Amino acid sequence: MSGGLTAPKGTFDTLPPDSARFLAVRDTLTAPLRRAGYGYVETPVFEETAVFSRGVGESTDVVTKEMYSFSDRGGRSLTLRPELTAGLMRAFIEHRMHGGALPVKLWTVGSAFRYERPQAGRYRHFTQVDMEALGVDDPALDAEVVALGVQGFRDLGLTDFELLLTSLGDTTCRPQYRELLVAYLDKLDLDEETRRRAAINPLRVLDDKRPEVQAQLHDAPLMVDHLSDSTRAHYDAVRQHLTDLGVTWTEAPKLVRGLDYYTKTTFEFVHDGLGAQSAIGGGGRYDGLSAALGGPDVSGIGYAVGVDRTLLAVQAEGLDIGAVAGVQAFVVPLGAEAKRLAVRLVGQLRQAGVAADTVYGDRGLKGAMKAADRSGASHVVVVGERDLAEGVGQLKDLRTGDQRAVPVAELFETVRASVEG
Repeated sequence: MSGGLTAPKGTFDTLPPDSARFLAVRDTLTAPLRRAGYGYVETPVFEETAVFSRGVGESTDVVTKEMYSFSDRGGRSLTLRPELTAGLMRAFIEHRMHGGALPVKLWTVGSAFRYERPQAGRYRHFTQVDMEALGVDDPALDAEVVALGVQGFRDLGLTDFELLLTSLGDTTCRPQYRELLVAYLDKLDLDEETRRRAAINPLRVLDDKRPEVQAQLHDAPLMVDHLSDSTRAHYDAVRQHLTDLGVTWTEAPKLVRGLDYYTKTTFEFVHDGLGAQSAIGGGGRYDGLSAALGGPDVSGIGYAVGVDRTLLAVQAEGLDIGAVAGVQAFVVPLGAEAKRLAVRLVGQLRQAGVAADTVYGDRGLKGAMKAADRSGASHVVVVGERDLAEGVGQLKDLRTGDQRAVPVAELFETVRASVEG
């Protein structure tokens, strides 16, 4: 290729035939949301930087290290979205969606961007399915959200995934717990960077993956042991509803998601087959997010699932998903007059909902039949000059090898009936 241009470091292209599996994963993950009455939303790929610095949280790696921020020509600070929830919440507030029936149930799917160190399963551009249920604090809604995520994975045929669950408390109990944790962390041997992070959000230290940090945390106080009566009752109710919905989980008291806005119910989906980057999705309740973005003080809960990560999980389990269906009928014309017939016939079949294709460029019979074979079609129509003179086309069923002459006027109906039959 002239110029040697390539995709930016840490990004990738999703191309056929692999893209068929990507689409199958994306569509399977979103189908449960559509069935549950969630409405589709599309927001800009970039937002004002404040949407993320205020929404995602100043202490997070996402905000401090990973955002693609830039000034536009008007001098405004804009950022490519590092996640999808904050943008959805901005839209929810801006369009006063909280003024209607609650909860407002939304979903979207799209790319997000983070300046991370690229490694297997972790890229600088990735696709997420994101859903939010906004405006109502009800443990049954928490359970619905979690169960919809589980359903998407089940529908893909995944079995080696695990749901990690905890409660991160709320304003009634987190301040006292924070004091306990800060006092505990003060006694530990932590580096300067970790201390700085702990000063902003001490819970993030619990999530530190480094062994030398984890070794010091074995008896750290845990939020789930210091819940207020109301948040304990909320968490108990969530778990009861999940049990009723047939969802199993693993208690994960040290689970702290990488975004600062979570309260109460917090969860993560992990998969055995992905190595170090085991998370395939997660989310939780974020009762202060709307207010942090200048909106009404309403609650919300949601999750994001990585389409690329989930596809890796599907491949790790060896699941056959989204094999390219190809086309059903392929027309092979030999000669200019036959080409006109082929183009017309393919157009008619497509309009009738039949997946059809023909050969382009000047290929002989051998090359054309090779193209027909590659297309995956079950039926091939060959129209040669001698066939045209007789007013017929040759219809061949590639599965059985049967071939018969069909009058040109009847080709469309015969092919359609054969394919659908």
